[in-house]
Amino acid sequence: MTRPHSFATVANMPPATPKPLRVLLAASESVPFSKTGGLGDVVGALPDALAAIGLEVAVVLPRYLGTKLTNPKTLVPSLTVSLGKRCHFPRIVEETGRGPVRWLFVDYPPFFARDSLYVAGDGKDYPDNPERFGLFSRCVLEIAKTIFPPDVIHCHDWQSALVPVLLRTDFRGDPPLKNIPVVFTIHNMGYQGLFDPDALSRIGLGWEEFNMERLEFYGQVNFLKGALIYSDWITTVSQKYSQEIQTTEYGFGLDGVLRHRADRVRGILNGVDYSEWDPSRDSYIAAHYSAADLGGKKKCKKDLLQQFGLPEADVRAPLLGIVSRFTRQKGADLIAEVADRLLTDNLRLVALGTGEPEYEQLFRDLALRYPGKVAVRIAYDNKLAHKIEGGADIFLMPSRYEPCGLNQIYSLRYGTVPVVRATGGLDDTIEEYAPQTGEGTGFKFTEYSGGALLEAMGRALAVYAQPERWKQLMQNGMQKDFSWQSSAREYARLYAALGRPK
Repeated sequence: MTRPHSFATVANMPPATPKPLRVLLAASESVPFSKTGGLGDVVGALPDALAAIGLEVAVVLPRYLGTKLTNPKTLVPSLTVSLGKRCHFPRIVEETGRGPVRWLFVDYPPFFARDSLYVAGDGKDYPDNPERFGLFSRCVLEIAKTIFPPDVIHCHDWQSALVPVLLRTDFRGDPPLKNIPVVFTIHNMGYQGLFDPDALSRIGLGWEEFNMERLEFYGQVNFLKGALIYSDWITTVSQKYSQEIQTTEYGFGLDGVLRHRADRVRGILNGVDYSEWDPSRDSYIAAHYSAADLGGKKKCKKDLLQQFGLPEADVRAPLLGIVSRFTRQKGADLIAEVADRLLTDNLRLVALGTGEPEYEQLFRDLALRYPGKVAVRIAYDNKLAHKIEGGADIFLMPSRYEPCGLNQIYSLRYGTVPVVRATGGLDDTIEEYAPQTGEGTGFKFTEYSGGALLEAMGRALAVYAQPERWKQLMQNGMQKDFSWQSSAREYARLYAALGRPK
């Protein structure tokens, strides 16, 4: 006789395994596929950190001319996307064999197979950027309907800002997308996606969106503003920056929108990838070293001087490093103001970067005026960036504003003491050195002025002249941990509060 199931039998059954939260990230760049700045680093690292704590993660990116895929698989050979009066037919491709994270690409050569991601050869934005990233955003939502139905969509910067706008307008009647929440991360308020009003019709949005309560911004269409209005949560990449962008000085005209949504704005500090940035195993630097054994740092300094053609005999003089975009945002105008006074000291300066022509020329002129003391490389060179982190004594970041910043965090791990302006993530990550206690990790200045920068540099050089104190300061920074684990958990808590597995 078959024994009937009892309530006790059911009660003793093991509980069902909770379904992992599914998160779809959308961004315009990510290492190792594409990169113009810190956004690419963040989107390259965050998905793996989320997967490591148990989330199901997929990332959607455009497939650019320079995007190298080794194991591509076509998921949708031709997706019909309407933009205004025209239809386009992109492919959706997946790069397979890359671990637990799914990497999906919008493959549409007419829009994305270009030499640069966002700007033409003349340095101006591509005139069809509204269409390019309008199509990308529509593809993200089509992927969310069929290929990877998420519990939460997480968008990054203006290039994906139309995702929440479209989700609440054109796609609001789609049952598969109903009630999906959106988290939107601002990596830099200075880039908003501003276009002429006709961009609305070109991307297929109705004119009802062109008003002060939605996407209209002083007579233009503002993609970022749309995301700030339509997203469920707004995050940015440091706690200090989340407060700064709600002020007139740092809000770039959108501070009022952010203050209106202040209860939905949160700062979550970026992490860094220590598998790439760690002097104990960095394949780019001349010698390995650690907080416990700093011996290799001197070899790295000699190698860096050699790389830049500066006299290696000057190894005892403080070596100041800069890896940056040469722009006013990064404080290049402050460097121009104080360079001659700074270089009266017995120090050496190496700089790596590209940027605005006047500041590229500034560094070229300094190298000509101070041969043997200043050297510059106008380029993007990842290997040389590692060598600067490994070989410099001091790393300078005098930014006018800095949402998070990564190089100051890399510098800490390399024992390269940061001198920074106390703004955004620079203020959140660097602790002012206190000679009385030996605590702290670097030097900060608050006023945006050449005098304040020189005063902070003076404090740094005074401690550099005291080898034992300098060694302790280096070790303080090297022991700090800014890995992605903590940041990923903060994002996971935010996702969980918004989206529940279905």
